[in-house]
Amino acid sequence: MTGYALPAPSERARELHERMLRFMRERVLPAEAEYLADRTAAGPDSHTVPRVVEELKKQAKAEGLWNLFLPAESGLTQLEYAPIAELSGWSLDLAPEAINGAAPDTGNMELLHLAGTERQRTEWLRPLLDGEIRSAFAMTEPEVASSDATNIATRIERDGDSYLITGRKWWTSGAMDPRCALFIVMGKTDPAAPVHRQQTMVLVPRATPGVTVVRDRPVFGHHDQHGHAEVRFDGVRVPRSNVLGEEGGGFAAAQARLGPGRIHHCMRALGAAERALALLVRRAKDRIAFGAPLADQGVVRQQIAESRMEIEQARLLCHRACHEIDVAGNKAARTLVAMAKVAVPRVATQVIDRAIQVHGGAGVSDATPLAAMYGWHRAMRILDGPDEVHLRSIAKAELAGTPALFPGWPEV
Repeated sequence: MTGYALPAPSERARELHERMLRFMRERVLPAEAEYLADRTAAGPDSHTVPRVVEELKKQAKAEGLWNLFLPAESGLTQLEYAPIAELSGWSLDLAPEAINGAAPDTGNMELLHLAGTERQRTEWLRPLLDGEIRSAFAMTEPEVASSDATNIATRIERDGDSYLITGRKWWTSGAMDPRCALFIVMGKTDPAAPVHRQQTMVLVPRATPGVTVVRDRPVFGHHDQHGHAEVRFDGVRVPRSNVLGEEGGGFAAAQARLGPGRIHHCMRALGAAERALALLVRRAKDRIAFGAPLADQGVVRQQIAESRMEIEQARLLCHRACHEIDVAGNKAARTLVAMAKVAVPRVATQVIDRAIQVHGGAGVSDATPLAAMYGWHRAMRILDGPDEVHLRSIAKAELAGTPALFPGWPEV
């Protein structure tokens, strides 16, 4: 494509970005020490909500920095939201939730907004939008390769006016949070149907009999506050009115949910990369080795330059994918989103890894946020579809395309 240009943000979007920048500087980053102190006092595998979280949510609401991820609520395009979400990625434990822009709630709210009935929106979407509850998305299973959603084995069977749900899920993010009130569960309602019409999503209140949250799964040994749980559904009964969308529409709904969810992860990953580069630069200036600052070493300067170039390239790809969502929709943007989902977490982990190396022992400990940042963004290369699945879809689209100008060399 030639002559491609991204539109300028609106005045309101620019003002919200400035407001978010102040919020991060004056509220979020100074609150990290209190958040970590509460987490440490509660214990490494506790999921108690630190007090500062609700304080920050109130402040964000007062600043108008609330539900900006959802165009129907905020009036922002995905492209306008991207720089704001990127700022939140500087403090992944605090900032996304503070502005009600944290996974998996954002994806779940997208689903309820797009496919929920009026009752479902009133009962579940409104409290989520208000930040009163949290939710979890139960799709991944330990027994099958869940990167292929058609493999899902959990059964959702009709029983009169109810569904009976039986299955085992894991990496159900958010399920350990004491405020988690709702699961969106994906399972098979008709194994005999065409392969992409076998799956259905249903809403399951956490308190429903038969739902057992078994345990949390740490990411590189780290238990985050919201958790990534293993969950059993043993004959869980819910009314058929709890179906989300239509029976057999689960696969399509999952794709619709994952489009914005994936690009939002990329936005936040850019923020993590920027924070890592800022830490790298500060360390390089302050640390003396062999009689001079590390910043005087050619190899360190190269690492800084490579990091800046990679971040800028990744940001352009992410923003182009956002714009394609805005103008053409999730389906049309799926290849660009796949590219961003591979490229941006790669860049984030590369930049964080360089920052860790320059920090030495401090980089691999809890003396800096780098080790935790690396663990999460390395996991992002698996979450919401592993790199290999996205590369497969990118190659498929490329093989199906036709170059605008085909070189005229002779056939061999």
